[in-house]
Amino acid sequence: MKIYTKTGDKGDTGLIDGSRTLKSDLRIKAYGEVDEVNSHIGFIVSNIKGNSIFDDLEKILFDIQRDLFVLGAELANPKNTKDDNMLVKKEMITNIERYIDQLESELAPISYFILPGGTVESSLLHICRTVVRRAERTTVALSREQKINKDILMYLNRLSDLLFVLARVTNNRQNCNDIPWKLK
Repeated sequence: MKIYTKTGDKGDTGLIDGSRTLKSDLRIKAYGEVDEVNSHIGFIVSNIKGNSIFDDLEKILFDIQRDLFVLGAELANPKNTKDDNMLVKKEMITNIERYIDQLESELAPISYFILPGGTVESSLLHICRTVVRRAERTTVALSREQKINKDILMYLNRLSDLLFVLARVTNNRQNCNDIPWKLK
């Protein structure tokens, strides 16, 4: 099978249900942005692999990558609107919340805004967080036009929280302070 099909050469693409739509459609943008997050996470995993202080984070990020693939597949299927067919489940959200609770236990509480940065790993996680927020905004717009699984929106919202916590954890584990935001 060839990687190129030429079927999208005029700006449209196929969806899982066999229908075709423009590549600029909100549905395509939403799952494309989810795919972008997944790629960024893959890059982060490549950067932390082999560093024992990040072994647990590597597993968490791999779990998130699998979830994002499922989430993208659900977004790519406009016919998947029945509750019993939904691929993104509440348990996926609960898992993220569990990760957040576990990881926050090693962090000091903050009462100020922080700037993205510190270590390379933290900076990369902040990039992921902002791409998730973009994917969330696009998915919200899609949900105003078409029926989608509402758990997708909850998952993306919670995922950005997890990525924020992961960014702080990677700084903390490398003895790098978060960068507080201050007015000049």
